[in-house]
Amino acid sequence: MNTLIDRALIESAMQKLEVSSFEDLSIRQLVSLVKTFEQQTGQEFIHFEIGVPGLPASQVGIDAQKAALDRGVASVYPSLEGEPALKEAASKFVKAIIGADIAPAHCIPTVGSMQGTFLTLMAVSALDKKKDTILYIDPGFPVQKTQADVLGIRREAFDVYNFRDEKLAPKLEEYLSTGRIAAILYSNPNNPSWMCLTDSELRTIGELANKYGTIVIEDLAYVTMDFRKGNDPATGLPTQVSVTKYTDNYILLLSGSKIFSYAGERIAVTCISDKVFDLKSDYLKAKYGMPSFGNVFVHKLIYTLSSGVSHSAQMALAAMMDQAAEGIYNYRDEVREYALRTERIREILTRHGFHLVYDKDVDEPVGNGFFFTIGYKDMKGGELLGKLLQCGVSGIVLTSTGSDYEGIRACSSAIKPHHYDLLDERLGMFEELVK
Repeated sequence: MNTLIDRALIESAMQKLEVSSFEDLSIRQLVSLVKTFEQQTGQEFIHFEIGVPGLPASQVGIDAQKAALDRGVASVYPSLEGEPALKEAASKFVKAIIGADIAPAHCIPTVGSMQGTFLTLMAVSALDKKKDTILYIDPGFPVQKTQADVLGIRREAFDVYNFRDEKLAPKLEEYLSTGRIAAILYSNPNNPSWMCLTDSELRTIGELANKYGTIVIEDLAYVTMDFRKGNDPATGLPTQVSVTKYTDNYILLLSGSKIFSYAGERIAVTCISDKVFDLKSDYLKAKYGMPSFGNVFVHKLIYTLSSGVSHSAQMALAAMMDQAAEGIYNYRDEVREYALRTERIREILTRHGFHLVYDKDVDEPVGNGFFFTIGYKDMKGGELLGKLLQCGVSGIVLTSTGSDYEGIRACSSAIKPHHYDLLDERLGMFEELVK
């Protein structure tokens, strides 16, 4: 059978990575694997595996960062709390786009939302000795579970696809009623399925968080990128539904990586509700020497992990958030390109017999966006990835995201114009392979 990559080459490369199955591959390991194949064969892959922005970085950010460097900030340590300009801009952005009031002092720059999540998991798990578990609303970003494992934090999870709308509350209460859940973590829009929790579902999460004293960690890496929704007619700004409308027990993770295509500078903001920032506990004090959540977050955790965030990157994000909140910079027009790519890719995949795994958002079709999920007949995710790799197409196995379903997570970000015909060709090869 004519394939691009020999199966023996794939197996040899996996042995070198000390990974026995495709389900066990991390995203970065898969990237390394695919780069090896490209180097050894000289053939370009269709890269569905990693969500690297496929658009130029925001010029607004670049100009602000250059100006900051010209002012000489590179020679000065940044403050742990973050630069006032970014803290003010983040507070303003959250108010304009999400409708939440968070004091600038409680908007803390982090080295990407990866660091923001890591810090948050450390802090929320040390508030109450009895609450030792993070509940993940899956499917989700696999590394966020790895972070809990690295930290030795207990975790639970369920696939929300099976528990939408009125089914969500009883499912959440199964876990919350144990008294062990310190925090609930989810992304919205969802990575990998691109499902979007509704306002009603967020009300359920918020009200139960209030009832059980649980903190909600809302990962908004793709904030306002549900392109089925238009801008607010009153303000002309994009809007994002959020749990912040229904509880004060929340922490928002806002990244510059996707909405501003600023991934390379590793810049984000963790926006901690005023209530959570001021929380005090004896357990926190015993563990970190300080009783209050905000002081521990900044003066213990950020201090020991990175001692702050690059000055110039903060200035870039400050400018982008400020201009977006003012309606001067419409970043959404730029990133809408991902939805157009996904729409075209999905058409090609459908012609070759693939289907969407997560195809419904309660009672409407899942929108086109940064991620989507694909399956092929009744093929297991690991087997499907193995066959696709032989044909020069990559992705990650859905089970690694906590999914109950078989298939592949795919991302449209790396797709260029010449890749559509190449994908069509490679999927024809795949169909021959699986006959």
